[in-house]
Amino acid sequence: MSKMTTLHEFIMDRQSEFQYASGELSRLLNDIAVASKVVSRDVRRAGLTDDILGAQGETNIQGEEQQKLDVVADRQFIKMFESGGEVCGIASEENDDFMAFESELSKYGKYVVLFDPLDGSSNIDVNVSIGTIFSIYRRVSPVGTKATLEDMLQPGTKQVAAGYVLYGSSTMLVYTTGHGVNGFTLEPSIGEYCLSHPNMRMPEKSRLYGMNEGNIEICHPGIKDYAKYCQSFENDFGAPYSGRYIGSLVADFHRNLIKGGIYIYPATTTSPKGKLRLLYECNPLAMLAEQAGGLAVTETERVLDIVPTALHQRCGYITGSKNQVEKVQELIAAREAEK
Repeated sequence: MSKMTTLHEFIMDRQSEFQYASGELSRLLNDIAVASKVVSRDVRRAGLTDDILGAQGETNIQGEEQQKLDVVADRQFIKMFESGGEVCGIASEENDDFMAFESELSKYGKYVVLFDPLDGSSNIDVNVSIGTIFSIYRRVSPVGTKATLEDMLQPGTKQVAAGYVLYGSSTMLVYTTGHGVNGFTLEPSIGEYCLSHPNMRMPEKSRLYGMNEGNIEICHPGIKDYAKYCQSFENDFGAPYSGRYIGSLVADFHRNLIKGGIYIYPATTTSPKGKLRLLYECNPLAMLAEQAGGLAVTETERVLDIVPTALHQRCGYITGSKNQVEKVQELIAAREAEK
């Protein structure tokens, strides 16, 4: 039987790949793993206790009803980041503003973390897979001072690490530091993440596509053309594609990372700026997609090139297998040329 490699061992072995290898990023990734184990435990108990199941009774900055587990997860990750000393500040989808940590230890932290503590939380009550998404940047403000808004508003190309935790039939942590993508499955009997999916690569093409087709009439005509292309016999497979749409971003992305496919959540006439959050959802998954050989774009540009101007900025989002994303771009460009 081959030896299992734990996440901690893997991080230590790969520490030399970090641009500023001094141990802080390694400890930060381990802090994320510890916090996610606590959240995973709470997710698995969600149907057994009223303390964490159901709505909190408040709305977040997005105008979305907060679930109790949203708040539990948010607090757990913030507590871990604040106590670790590697992070000088955070921004979370669940909070109106960014948070600059006050302690002297934190002021000397070299990183900021932007995260969605529990993506897809509206699915908790129906037992659909949900997840945590995180994005790590090296601060741009002087070390020894409080974190600033400038630290948070960096383009996705500046990410030093990104990843997600999927709370599904098993709990998985998938991350990249810019040297490929690796996945770890939580082994509950020992409480450790173990390497289960080394060097993950997204297939270049697939017969899977996912989008909310209820919005097909209010999105870009090129996307409507792509949906028709997928449903026809005139595509590159010569047979209709299979629609796969969970409605939980981490779960949809994870499926495509393993099996190939495309995920489309475009801007629409009713939401012209898109719905997904650039900093907490789109950028980290875009980094993972590109590191795995896939692509992530809006209707017109590479997601990682966008310079953010607001903490809760939204954008249209198309990510997945390289050939499929390129086909959508081709059809969008053709429609734009007609104008």
